Amino acid sequence: MSTLTCFKSYDVRGRLGDELTEDICYRIGRGFARSLKPRDVVIGYDIRPTSKALAEQLSEGLRDEGVNVINLGLCGTEEVYFATTRFVTDGGLMVTASHNPINYNGIKMVRGGSRPISSADGLGEIQALVEADDFGPTRARGTLETRNPRDAYAERVTSFADTSTWRPMKVVVNAGNGVAGPAFEVIAEKLDPPIEFVRQHLTPDETFPNGIPNPLLEENRAQTADLVRAEGADLGVAWDGDFDRCFFFDETGTFIDGEYVVGLLAGAFLSKHKGAKIIHDPRVIWALLDLVNAGGGEAVASQSGHSHIKAKMRDVDAVYGGEMSAHHYFRDFMYCDSGMIPWLLLIEHMSTTGKKLSELVADMQARFPSSGEINFKLDDKQPAIDAFEARYLPDAKSVDRLDGLSLDYGDWRVNLRQSNTEPVLRLNVEARGDRALLAEKVAEISKLITEA
Repeated sequence: MSTLTCFKSYDVRGRLGDELTEDICYRIGRGFARSLKPRDVVIGYDIRPTSKALAEQLSEGLRDEGVNVINLGLCGTEEVYFATTRFVTDGGLMVTASHNPINYNGIKMVRGGSRPISSADGLGEIQALVEADDFGPTRARGTLETRNPRDAYAERVTSFADTSTWRPMKVVVNAGNGVAGPAFEVIAEKLDPPIEFVRQHLTPDETFPNGIPNPLLEENRAQTADLVRAEGADLGVAWDGDFDRCFFFDETGTFIDGEYVVGLLAGAFLSKHKGAKIIHDPRVIWALLDLVNAGGGEAVASQSGHSHIKAKMRDVDAVYGGEMSAHHYFRDFMYCDSGMIPWLLLIEHMSTTGKKLSELVADMQARFPSSGEINFKLDDKQPAIDAFEARYLPDAKSVDRLDGLSLDYGDWRVNLRQSNTEPVLRLNVEARGDRALLAEKVAEISKLITEA
């Protein structure tokens, strides 16, 4: 029995050909069935060249265990979440590598009610079954049918925004040739606002002629930013490959860091749900805490990662949760993340306030500047972590180990954490209005990490 490295903390993800194969996907289908004992499941897949074949093998494995499969075909991850609950199935599986390189693929899984499956809650058992590969004879074959819930999905998504408040606006939308385009078009058809959409790379294309869609990478932002400026648009929206994340550009084409978007959406929800609980990750927090406190809400911290955020939201009945990585979660969307709901809410917020996006974030950016997430690729991360703790831990005013190590010094704050999916150490620094101090600490800590 060999250990499969494609099993991560929250999902399956691996390099094609060795870490992830059609045979492994077939066994994952059988392992999912043995572990969760579902009657019916939903399967969808993204536009990558290998995704359909991998999804077919997942389906074969499930059906060989007697599970009935509902095939959504080409879709986004949140459409699988939606269909799992809409069709009252016992689980859902989405074949996608999201923003990973083209030679990768993966699987995101949920159980009934669109509840996440993680290594601590079911995924470990599935991995053990797959690695043992001792399934024995197949059972009575499950059925296979194709369904398309996109119209109902679009109805649910558009219900989050009051389009009657929208003002005339021009919005650039860039799907990066992932699977966001078809879903966006159905959503757009249901809108009746004075919105002019400028479409960019909305056609799914398995070759990704404009690069793998991942606007978190600075080099991937120019296409959207340039078109916003060329068109004189009010807003730019870009999605990753499976569109469970969305990213925003203001009217000048400037990329808006995720923590400020979380703050804006939290404020939008608090204007409608007084006293609501808002979930946030612990990486960059000051701007959000200030806004939530001013709005009369309650900020609740959670570990990063979708399974942690979703569990915490259910525990405290939070209306909204956000991560600076551009994942946004909604109580009334099965507590799941969506890349379509945020831009609808942001257009409403810009309309009701009468402000440009740059104006909405300017105060937060000035009062609480942040570094953005800085990633260090390290095969052995421990020496850097040890050096960081030895240097910075003794003088901290407060220490938090909820997710990595967060240290507060009053006028600046830092979070250092290990990635759950990559050999990467992630650094975030924020300050109270002092950009010079922020730059000083970023340079200082970066030097320590790289030299450790």
